[in-house]
Amino acid sequence: MAYEFYPKFPRLLLWSMIEIAIICSDMQEVIGTAIAFSLLSNGRIPLFVGVLITMVDTFTFLLIDRYGFRKLEFIFALLIATMAVTFGFEFFVVKPDIVDLISGTLLPYCPDCGRKEFLQAISVVGAVIMPHNLYLHSALVKSRKIDRSQRRNISEANLYYFIECFKSCEGQSTIPDRQLFPNNTYPVEADIYKGGIFLGCQFGLTALYVWGVGIMAAGQSSTMTGTYAGQFTMEGFLQIKWPRWRRVLFTRSIAIVPTLSLALKTQGVQNLTGMNDLLNCVQMIQLPFALLPIITFTAHRKIMFDFCTTLTGQVFAFFTSLLVIAINLYFSFDYIMAELEGTWMAWIMLIGPGSIYITFVLYLIITCLQSMSLLSLNLFDSIPFLKREDSQFTISAPWVKITNFSEQIGSSRDPIDATSSQTFQ
Repeated sequence: MAYEFYPKFPRLLLWSMIEIAIICSDMQEVIGTAIAFSLLSNGRIPLFVGVLITMVDTFTFLLIDRYGFRKLEFIFALLIATMAVTFGFEFFVVKPDIVDLISGTLLPYCPDCGRKEFLQAISVVGAVIMPHNLYLHSALVKSRKIDRSQRRNISEANLYYFIECFKSCEGQSTIPDRQLFPNNTYPVEADIYKGGIFLGCQFGLTALYVWGVGIMAAGQSSTMTGTYAGQFTMEGFLQIKWPRWRRVLFTRSIAIVPTLSLALKTQGVQNLTGMNDLLNCVQMIQLPFALLPIITFTAHRKIMFDFCTTLTGQVFAFFTSLLVIAINLYFSFDYIMAELEGTWMAWIMLIGPGSIYITFVLYLIITCLQSMSLLSLNLFDSIPFLKREDSQFTISAPWVKITNFSEQIGSSRDPIDATSSQTFQ
């Protein structure tokens, strides 16, 4: 849909932003899987070897795809079930206070929290939503054969699609590993590696190995979703169809090179896990390029026809997205300035990319408002590379044609029946 809706220049820019999000997510998956191998082998598998293993095992999963997409979906279900069982086991082993758990979920609060802790909390949004997954879920629906000539069949498919997306986002590998208690008076910044070590020390080796298996399952599942998301976005935005093995080699090579270099340099997990905040920050920045197009398409009547979202839903989704985007941008800017120590050189470095970024986000916002019919001015008609025409859509809506045809037959049948009855009388 993005290929037909957006002009070439913004479409290529939008695709590049999604590719950056996919690569950053892929780096997180490489890091998590390498740490899982290190935990399960008691440190016998070095981190750089674990990083290399993640590249090989991805191609192993792709071999299963040759036997049908349903087989691969079964592997996905098995990995997600492994995550549910392992993390559920840890939950019952740790036995957290249910009252505190519910109160912390409904009213999140932590004493003496500063900007760094709030950044970690906000980065969960980018880590859980994962911008490229919105494109992945949309593309996976295409693999289902639906009788689109009947409106009720489409409504039923939309219901199951909503449930699937909800459970997919709910089952993301966001692990509450912040509650570590050091054996001294100094605080320790927790991560998935230290979380596993803590579980092993506190509850035995079984808890550590179960944690490692869960982390590995989460990494492998996320690896495959990133692979398919990359393929679908490339096919959709560029109309280029690469074999999946070539797509994996391209994306995974870009993700592995910096991760492998860091693993060889540090020989430890401290810097690898420290990269997580930076990668989450990048995904937070990429979030507008997934949310705004989704709202734009679902609000456009020439795309969705009678499945178009209501005006109330459009306005709610739009302003909620703007709020999330504003919060993410604020904390991302705060994180970058803190890392660069707020020097004048940092401001100079951010002026160029920041201006391009804000301009492009404003373009997407204006286009979204036009799609929602809240803005009638065609502000980009005078700019050749931004001019857009809705007449170029090649969208089929067979249920609309059949419904209209049935109504025409129904309306024309009444006078015929009346005439016939008079004749027989």
